Amino acid sequence: MDLQKHAPAAAPRTAELRASDADRDRVADMLREALAEGRLTADEHAERVEGVLAAKTVGELDVFVRDLPAAHRGRDDAAPAPHRPTAGAIPAEPDENVVAVFSSAVRKGRWRANRRIHAYAVFGSVEIDLSEAVFEYQQVVVKAFSVFGSVEVRVPENVSVRGAGGGVLGSFEVHTHDSAEADAPVVYVDGWAVLGSVEARPKRGKVVADILDRVHRRVEKGVRKHL
Repeated sequence: MDLQKHAPAAAPRTAELRASDADRDRVADMLREALAEGRLTADEHAERVEGVLAAKTVGELDVFVRDLPAAHRGRDDAAPAPHRPTAGAIPAEPDENVVAVFSSAVRKGRWRANRRIHAYAVFGSVEIDLSEAVFEYQQVVVKAFSVFGSVEVRVPENVSVRGAGGGVLGSFEVHTHDSAEADAPVVYVDGWAVLGSVEARPKRGKVVADILDRVHRRVEKGVRKHL
């Protein structure tokens, strides 16, 4: 028997894996941040972004950011968020109720995220968007109850997400996420969906929007300087 022929193929190294759209977005975000901080010129940024769009593997993507600090701020430096809130950190009663009964209720924009938020959707829909919220507490709990309705929770990319709950002829889905920042807030989404749905996931855009704002201000400042 030829053992060499029947030996399992070696697993590909990470650098050899095919790059996904999410991988390209991650690297493009790093380049935008570097541009905003003045680490890259506009020409260098444009050249690297073009290369990112053409890259086929993870290793090819890493080449464009290996000299940038953002590429070395890995999640290995941050401990995973605790699975459940710290004892005594969350009050027994809700600080805020968001209710939709045969209607819809939305909480979004610039608002203060309380420690305990209850969301009730009965033949209605509730949207809780924390992507622009002010986090004054390290841990936030969202209790979501959906009966023939839907509850959607969105958090910024740099906030950790945990959850516990279930569905009865319904859907309860929490996309667990660990922030790369060691001191990032943690949002716990708990509850039940009865003939309805509860969903929580990180929302792309807020961090990117902040970076783009800095780029815009830097460009305006440069234009005013040369006028």
